[in-house]
Amino acid sequence: MPFLSEMSVIGKTMSHYRVVEKLGAGGMGVVYRAEDTVLNRSVALKFLPTETIRDKAVLDRFLREARSAAALNHPNICTIYEVAEHEGEQFLVMELLEGDNLKTFIGGKPLKIERVLDLGIQIAEALEAAHAKGIVHRDIKPANVFVTTSNQAKVLDFGLAKLMAPLRSAGVDGESAAPTAVQGGLTTPGSTIGTVSYMSPEQARGETLDARSDLFSFGVVVYEMATGVLAFEGSNEAVVFDAIFNVSPIPPSRRNRALPVELDRIVCKALEKDPEMRYQSATELKTDLKRMKRDQDSGSSVSRARPGAPAAGEQPAPTPAQKSVAVLYFENLSGAKDDEYFRDGMTEDIVTELSKIRQLKVFPRSEVLSFRDKPVTAPEVGQELGAGYVLEGSIRRAGNRLRITTQLVETKTRVSAWAERYDREIEDIFEIQDEIACSIAQALRVTLSPQEIETIEKKPTENLQAYDYYLRGRSYTRRENLQFALQMFEQAIKLDADFAQAHAGVANVCGRLFDFSKNDPQWIDRGLAASERALALDPQEAEVLTGRAWMSYAEKQYDEAVRYAKRAIERKPDCDGAYNILGRALFASDRFEEAANLVDRAVEANGDDYNVYIPYSLALRRLDRTAELDDLEQKHVAALERQLELAPDDVRARILLAGRYAILKREEEAIRQVEMAVALRPGDSNILYNAACTFGLLGRKRETLDMMKRARDSGYSDFVWMARDPDLACVHEDPEFLALFNQES
Repeated sequence: MPFLSEMSVIGKTMSHYRVVEKLGAGGMGVVYRAEDTVLNRSVALKFLPTETIRDKAVLDRFLREARSAAALNHPNICTIYEVAEHEGEQFLVMELLEGDNLKTFIGGKPLKIERVLDLGIQIAEALEAAHAKGIVHRDIKPANVFVTTSNQAKVLDFGLAKLMAPLRSAGVDGESAAPTAVQGGLTTPGSTIGTVSYMSPEQARGETLDARSDLFSFGVVVYEMATGVLAFEGSNEAVVFDAIFNVSPIPPSRRNRALPVELDRIVCKALEKDPEMRYQSATELKTDLKRMKRDQDSGSSVSRARPGAPAAGEQPAPTPAQKSVAVLYFENLSGAKDDEYFRDGMTEDIVTELSKIRQLKVFPRSEVLSFRDKPVTAPEVGQELGAGYVLEGSIRRAGNRLRITTQLVETKTRVSAWAERYDREIEDIFEIQDEIACSIAQALRVTLSPQEIETIEKKPTENLQAYDYYLRGRSYTRRENLQFALQMFEQAIKLDADFAQAHAGVANVCGRLFDFSKNDPQWIDRGLAASERALALDPQEAEVLTGRAWMSYAEKQYDEAVRYAKRAIERKPDCDGAYNILGRALFASDRFEEAANLVDRAVEANGDDYNVYIPYSLALRRLDRTAELDDLEQKHVAALERQLELAPDDVRARILLAGRYAILKREEEAIRQVEMAVALRPGDSNILYNAACTFGLLGRKRETLDMMKRARDSGYSDFVWMARDPDLACVHEDPEFLALFNQES
């Protein structure tokens, strides 16, 4: 209380206002209920903190601000009736509201989307009215928004935040109570952190503010209404400020799966760090909220979330079909099979770049793989997949020169929406990928946010030769030609010691080699060192998290492997190897049901990698889900046969195909594939192990045991997997197998 004790105020008449009771107190002052004896109505009186009254310059400024705010007459703004005086003390006479402040209303839990939009539109209308009169609030936050018993939003304290700024810097509590509430949330002053969390970057830097600062703060409020948590969190002011300056919040729909993805776009635009990239007016923001509410009320698929909560790796609900894009594997015009890895790598990286654009639906690689190197037209592909547009192209590599031609074809009209030819040096490959992604966005009238542009322009390495080695290593890893893969990743690291994905590639390979080389601890040491280096360089990169998952798996820390794999999938749903290691870790820890329930997502994301099918097939077999297993096995066979058409020397694909043929009772074909694979790589422990599995599926116990011994002698040592592998069920009770297993376990 600025000048009288609480007890001396209750019952007093100040001017023509009789004070009835205290309602609350906070950084903005003390609030009382009073009766207007002239107009016979209930009002709220707000007395300012003592520090304000003592500083004449601040008091004069308050009077100017308060009189300006009193000119605001809007149903969503708490009305200031007058600035009154009693015995030389100034106080505000305000509209008395019944209800609670929005902070209490949220209570740490997300509101329903209908309520978020309804309240959001009302708050936006309040800001629109205030900004039209040149008044900036400067302290928009849930504690300064009141929700009446009739669900009407009322913004409080217009004009007071500017007054309180110097007081906060002097140590006065910065959180205001809801000054005119009858109940709830009024007796405990808030914390400075509460106010800091809603500041715009320019406000946090102490710069001159305009209406766009309020829009940023409003974006934080919408985020909290929709998710129940703050967009920018931290244990102290420094951490919060750093987040406001440098961190893009997790999209609301990732925190609350019931939210429409359109809300992500609105909130993202409101929370742009650069005011020039933000909403430029409350009217613009209000219009987007109203449009979304209309679509939501009408049940439009544009704004509605997919029913149910997506699991790890599931992408948000797709945007309209006219903005869906399928990227065909570019045609390799170099005439050299050795360039296939480069063609594949570049095509897949373009898919990754386009997937970073929120307003595009990009078909996963697995869905276009069947069209690779096939004489099909873009409209045919688009029609079969249901894609609005298809990107096709070709690549010719000659020395350090690249010629890339590409065009975006609209499926319905068969007309080219955009086309370009690039004659560049190979060192320009990243710029070409960026230009293609941005050009497609422009052709489809998609506006990229600064974060999307920044993400697209992020390069994995500045060294193009290192990138080339990395692509080779990735290709060898898929074929589990691990020694070659390791050499490629190591060459990439020699050229760029800070290439996080290359270090992650080493970890990925070492995790696998540990199981295939008699559990030699050198692979654990080497892999962990590579993984730690990768995490230090880029702890959020999906490939880095996947590499760490492989190392956790090698150490038999299966739960940890699952966590890392799921984090990788959240960052990048089609990340190479992520669903493979997730399935392996789930299977190895007997979480068969969980693995089986991920089958569709795994195939959708990584179906072009024939390795991903294996752990999920095993899980389905353990659960006797035969119909699903048969369907998955057919898809696996198709993927393997397609791979061998393109790369007959892929021994890994050949030995896996042998096993699939065995399951399908195609015994002669199975044995022929086994014999070819073992002849090509007779000392490869993993090939020998899979040969044993093929014989096991055929029920040929002698050949199974003999091949298992050869695999062991060549270094195979994943006996936890072996003991669970249903492919070997015919020998699991055999004394010779048990002796082998017990000897090694």
